[in-house]
Amino acid sequence: KLADKVAAAGFYVVAPDFFHGEPYDPNNPDRPLSVWIKDHGPDKGYEDAKLVINALKSKGVSSIGAAGFCWGGEYHFITRWLMLGLLITAAKVVAGLAKDPLIQAAVMLHPSFVTVDDIKSVKVPIAILGAEHDHISPPELLKQFDEILKASEDSIEMKRYKSHIAYLLYLIVDSYVKIFPKVAHGWSVRYDVNDLAAVSSANEAQQDMLEWFAKYVK
Repeated sequence: KLADKVAAAGFYVVAPDFFHGEPYDPNNPDRPLSVWIKDHGPDKGYEDAKLVINALKSKGVSSIGAAGFCWGGEYHFITRWLMLGLLITAAKVVAGLAKDPLIQAAVMLHPSFVTVDDIKSVKVPIAILGAEHDHISPPELLKQFDEILKASEDSIEMKRYKSHIAYLLYLIVDSYVKIFPKVAHGWSVRYDVNDLAAVSSANEAQQDMLEWFAKYVK
C-alpha cells in the first residue's frame, strides 16, 4: 500500500526483495536475529541497493531519493524495501547511500542501527521521523542527530581540484527532525487501521516523507 501511495504521488517505484525471500521470523528458533542478520546485514543491503540505483540510472532516472524504515529485527515491521525514483529501504542502508552520496534526498522513519557517526557523514538533504516511545532510536538520540545536522548547515568545505584550488561555501545538508508524540517504533507502517489516532499519525509521517521527496527529488 505504501508503494502504491508513493507511486500515486508521481514517483517511479521499484520494490525489490532485498531479503531474498527470507524475512526475519521471530518464531523460527533455528534463525534467531543474531544468526539471520549475518546473511542480511546493512553492508549487504547497501551493496544490493547500489545495484538497484545503477539499474534505475541506466534507464534514465536522474534523481533518486531513499526512505529508510526500521530494518525489521525483532519487530518485523517491514520485510520489503522499495525504490522510487526513490528508494524505500532500511534506515541504515539509507545512511550509507546518503554518505556517498548516491541519492539526492533521504528520509528515515523510526530508524534502527543508525549512529551519530552515520549522521555526521550525511551529504544530502535528510528528514528523520521518530517516535516518542522507541527504545531502539529514542528521542534523545534523534535530538543528537538534529544537533549534528544543524551544526553542519553552517559548515564551510574546501575542495582541491586537479589544476586549481576552489573554495566552496555552501550549506552541506538541509535537514528536518520530527518526533511524533504518543507513538511507538514502527508506527508509520504497522498500525491498527481501526485506531483513528494511529491512522492519523501514520498518514502524517507518510505525507511528511512525500513532501520531502517532492521538494528534493521531483
